[in-house]
Amino acid sequence: MRVEIIIFQGFDELDAIGPFEVLQHARKRGAEVETRLVNLDGAGEVRGANGLRVRAEGFPGEQGLPELVIVPGGGWAARAPEGAWAEAQRPELRNLLSRYNAAGVITAAVCSGTMLLAAAGLVRGRHATTHHTAIEELRAQGAEVVDARVVDEGDLVTCGGITSGLDLGLWLVERFFGARISGEVSRMMEHERRGPIWRCAEQNVAAGGEK
Repeated sequence: MRVEIIIFQGFDELDAIGPFEVLQHARKRGAEVETRLVNLDGAGEVRGANGLRVRAEGFPGEQGLPELVIVPGGGWAARAPEGAWAEAQRPELRNLLSRYNAAGVITAAVCSGTMLLAAAGLVRGRHATTHHTAIEELRAQGAEVVDARVVDEGDLVTCGGITSGLDLGLWLVERFFGARISGEVSRMMEHERRGPIWRCAEQNVAAGGEK
């Protein structure tokens, strides 16, 4: 599985690094997953919301269409000049997410990254969640807001604020690579997955549980 985590100036660091580390630990335990940090400007340094400087590996789609893309948030509530709010005002990332969605790429978002999916027109009539400070804005965008830590609608997977990215990562590992690997990663990272996971009917049947 090819995974891209799209980072941008002002992204929340844990939103991106949390799922990245979960997926890397899964890879070490046999999951066939390759995860890259990418940026619309290509390879180069990207500064997070809290000052961490990270190097993106390249452009989105540079190594072929990913099967999964993860979008972090950052700076939404503060309307920061860099971060998710700023990216939502520009067309480049919105257009990329729309193209990926049309091509069948599974789209996931952490925290206010969900609002970037909303800006791309991907949440209307869909079940989703986001950081608590943006819930009403998400509802205003036409989403069916769900009170859950992670919301999985099949091709659209969202989660709550910041640390929820760890739970999203562990759920994605379980969904695609099984509970054994997800459990091993959880134990290694000493993070017990929190809160409910809401699944659409199709995901519910696949997981053998109930919403």
